Amino acid sequence: MAGSTTTTLNDLLPSIVAEAMFVANERSIMRGLVKNYSIPPGSGKTITVPRYPIQTAAAVTEGDEVSNTAVSTDGVTLTVSTIAIRTMLTDLARTSAASNVVADMGRLFGEAIARKVDVDLLALFSGFSVGVGDASTALSAATIAKAVATLRAAAVPADMLVGVVHPYVAYDLKANLTNTFANPNAGIVQNEAMATGYVGTLFGVPIFESANIADTGTAGDYVGAVFHRDALGLAMIGDMMIETQRRASFLGDDIVASMFYAVGELYDGYGCKITADSSLV
Repeated sequence: MAGSTTTTLNDLLPSIVAEAMFVANERSIMRGLVKNYSIPPGSGKTITVPRYPIQTAAAVTEGDEVSNTAVSTDGVTLTVSTIAIRTMLTDLARTSAASNVVADMGRLFGEAIARKVDVDLLALFSGFSVGVGDASTALSAATIAKAVATLRAAAVPADMLVGVVHPYVAYDLKANLTNTFANPNAGIVQNEAMATGYVGTLFGVPIFESANIADTGTAGDYVGAVFHRDALGLAMIGDMMIETQRRASFLGDDIVASMFYAVGELYDGYGCKITADSSLV
């Protein structure tokens, strides 16, 4: 006959709750790679970014008057909208929890807002009118070189060029660089890719990976880009906000994260989209 066990005395056993685990979230990278604009409160919800076209100088015959050049600008207008996420946390849930639920929710919602900003900015890649690669071919180092050459030939400054591709697409680039670990003439870039798993800088352009790039609607097909910082813009009124509000009638508190921002393409000629088909999908 069984005696008293942990099964029969389960109500007497304490429950230990470990530190909360957050499901891994893709690191937000795009905000630091594009042009940022801050709109002061009370200044409306739009911002217009003027653009000056490239001008051409000409030789002048001595003694002749220099011809007049009319300089005109155009502009891109970014219109701010709101994104937000909310939950209602009951008093009972908060006071009975073993961890700081409010802090946990704040971190969780903050990551959600940052991810949304990245998703919106990355979606702009497909809008670049100039592109390389195609939806039936894996990404190679030569394709990256072609994108860089395309922008440099258009006189895009090289000092602020960056590249962003999906990790599945980056796999093929790394495999191409390392030649399946069989390249007898492997150099610094190849060794770095094999040792750390990161491409690093290729043809003078830092290459980043982001899982926030959505496929084109066909599995394995993704649009990345090589672009200058001034190609895309992010306009914000304030910054991300995380706040709580008492809901006495519900015996709880609202936890709300929000952000007022807009994204847009500032100058089409400063970006080159890269279309590729991953061999992994």
